[in-house]
Amino acid sequence: MLELLKDLDAQLLLFLNSCHTPFWDTVMFYSTKKFTWIPLYVILLFFIFREYKQRTLIILVFTLILVGITDQVAMTFKEGLERWRPCRDPEIGPNLHLVKEMCRGRFGFFSAHAATSFAIATFISRLFNNKLFTFFMFTWAAFISYTRIYLGAHFPGDILAGAFFGLFIGWINFKVYNLFYKNKNRKFRKKHVSYSLSHR
Repeated sequence: MLELLKDLDAQLLLFLNSCHTPFWDTVMFYSTKKFTWIPLYVILLFFIFREYKQRTLIILVFTLILVGITDQVAMTFKEGLERWRPCRDPEIGPNLHLVKEMCRGRFGFFSAHAATSFAIATFISRLFNNKLFTFFMFTWAAFISYTRIYLGAHFPGDILAGAFFGLFIGWINFKVYNLFYKNKNRKFRKKHVSYSLSHR
């Protein structure tokens, strides 16, 4: 059963990777780079500040923690499971269309790009709770994830596992964030009530 899944994973990768053009090579090459999305992060930060004001710094800290967790856990899995990246796989690699030698690192399970993008999408979407905004964030996360298949850096299974992990961590992060502010507000209310009673 495991071998069948691996074979299906490889066949799906080869099919998706074969759907390429010079235009999309350029788009995918730059889209997979983190610095490309700095303008988007600035826009998100603007909307967060407009909505949450004084909470912006805390939200930023929670987001950075989120990124650190997904990246480090993905790295641990890669080194522990040692599943070849498609571009490094001696059987699959020669059959792939690679763009500008975009093959870094030996192992690929699971995808840190997918985990991080889906974690951010989940956390930020829960903050705003807006259907259109949620659709945009998850479309962005799916696109980032697809670039990794297009470039031959990950099998679809690597992406799927990373996406599910990202969804889980993003949800947990949002729950912890909510708990943090509930406790903080509860302490503030208690302090305010005690102060009011003492000055009657």
